[in-house]
Amino acid sequence: MADRAALVTGASSGIGLAIAEMLGQEGYGLTVAARRPDKLAAAAEGLRGQGFEVEEVAGNMADEEAVKAVVAAHEARHGRLDLLVNNAGVGVGAAVADIATKGVDLQLGVNLRSVVLFYRECAGLLRAAAAEHHNALVVNMASISGKAGQPWLSVYSATKAGVIGWTQAMNKELNAEGIKSTALCPGFVDTPMTEFVREHVPPEQMIRTSDVAEAVRYLLKTSPTCVVPEIVFQRPGEAL
Repeated sequence: MADRAALVTGASSGIGLAIAEMLGQEGYGLTVAARRPDKLAAAAEGLRGQGFEVEEVAGNMADEEAVKAVVAAHEARHGRLDLLVNNAGVGVGAAVADIATKGVDLQLGVNLRSVVLFYRECAGLLRAAAAEHHNALVVNMASISGKAGQPWLSVYSATKAGVIGWTQAMNKELNAEGIKSTALCPGFVDTPMTEFVREHVPPEQMIRTSDVAEAVRYLLKTSPTCVVPEIVFQRPGEAL
């Protein structure tokens, strides 16, 4: 069994999978979670093929029982949690007059509500890790649009601003116990989620998933006395 363990949501592709691969390289036991069982199974098999210890749990991260199942499976497999990565997310673009309630609920549920639920369900495991080494970490996937709200992505921007605010609150609440939280705020990253903008921003001009994964690797190396509340990733020439 690995000395350290991590749970990564939204890990079937893109940023989440890149972070999971990096964590495997760092020797972490992994639990990966995502909505689509087939896509998650393929990602998990690829991680195992690299020699990593992997538990996979498919489910809708907006569903409370699914969140509980993911955490329970992680604890049963690994027995500890040193790093939680709240990466699952969804974006639904619409002009304000055309916003559908279903899209609002989906984005609030996955992007923000799931973050709150995972903190709650993982609090005991994170506290146990912090009591051991004073360096438990939670990484929350926000967005540059959470720093400056974007038109037609208004609900998405609001959820990501909420993630940033939640991260700030958790640092104030949990830092003294040795649990650190960081909000990652990237611009356009070359993933399937940014296909809608590729005719305006070519993939080769986007941030790489490896850029985000390496930022998480850096966070793992910081001492217990160093808290990094937020990292913003911008493309050259891009402004908030």
